[in-house]
Amino acid sequence: MPIALDSVSISYRCSIDTERRYNRITLGDRSRVGAVAFGAALAVCAGLVWAKSLVHDATPLRVTIQPERLRANGYDSAMLSVTGGEAKPPRISILNNSHAASVLEVTRGPGAWQARIRAGVMPGRVTLRIESSDHRVATAELTTFLDDSDSAEDGTPDILRLEDDRDRRAFRRWFTYLAEAQYFETEAARAPEINDCAALIRYAYREALRDHDSAWANSARLSVIPALDSVAKYQYPFTPLQAALFRTRPGPFRAGDLAGGTFLQFADAQTLWRFNTRLVSRDLARALPGDLLFFRQEADHVTFHSMIYLGESQVRPDGRRYVLYHTGPTGIGPTGFGPTGFDPGEIRRLTVEELLRFPQAEWRPMAANESFLGVYRWNILQNNQRNILQNDQRAVLRREAP
Repeated sequence: MPIALDSVSISYRCSIDTERRYNRITLGDRSRVGAVAFGAALAVCAGLVWAKSLVHDATPLRVTIQPERLRANGYDSAMLSVTGGEAKPPRISILNNSHAASVLEVTRGPGAWQARIRAGVMPGRVTLRIESSDHRVATAELTTFLDDSDSAEDGTPDILRLEDDRDRRAFRRWFTYLAEAQYFETEAARAPEINDCAALIRYAYREALRDHDSAWANSARLSVIPALDSVAKYQYPFTPLQAALFRTRPGPFRAGDLAGGTFLQFADAQTLWRFNTRLVSRDLARALPGDLLFFRQEADHVTFHSMIYLGESQVRPDGRRYVLYHTGPTGIGPTGFGPTGFDPGEIRRLTVEELLRFPQAEWRPMAANESFLGVYRWNILQNNQRNILQNDQRAVLRREAP
């Protein structure tokens, strides 16, 4: 029995010693783990403070822009130089007045990144934001001022002229497509403003100068939206003229014409003929897609009519050349068609051959036809140089209505 008691006593003491050793080891481990965790937390906090200090103390980018003032003509440009950046090109954006300038290519120059900044046609102050991941954000300012030049002295400001071949091609393709597309749309789907020849032209002209983005496509009411480039120089209505596209008075352009009704959203066929287009020829063979044909009829009273030369169809190509026009209201229809009892007219599309053989000779686009004023081209498609035909146009063909 004593032996048994001693065994129990020894076992008890061993159990107590084991527990004490376990507690010492466990408490020691816990202390060490706590110390490690505390140290890690201090390191994280120190890292955050260091990173914040690094960002705060990062050297700014060195930015220069030359020149600091540009003529707002859609073509003049300045060079933005950025030094002190990383291997990747800096991110450059326009903070305000996005229609006054645009950022073109960014390239690596000797010791600096360089970006070409092109002026728009809207005058104003432009703030550029330059970002690089290892430097503070920098800004630069550029000012564009109104260009009121009219090199052709035809009343259309140079800021509206499309001097780039790609812009001219974009305008012609959109202008002719939009007009022809209306012919294939149902009456209910057509733009409601189109009620005569000039209205069809105004609609296609205005919409051809817009930015054809997804928002425009959703509101265009067209069955098919073509994948065509938009005009790059400017987008309607973001010009100094805003929504007033058409000149309505004679004389060269002056800055004062921006107000006072010299330019309006509305223009009839005669106004389009006199103040917004120029004579190309009275030979239809010289017409390009997007040119206009003008007629002047002097029966009971003087009336002007206009047609659009489409060239080959973009909607249904078949190799033939087409002309498109709206007849305008044609009087009382056989069934009293129209809400007022008048026939509102229709959009017609004829081949050039059909028009040259039109039953009524006064509508044939031939030099022998005195009613045919000729093939005319939009002023915005004219180069910045005086056209010799202007004097002939005014002296011979642009007769004032009595």
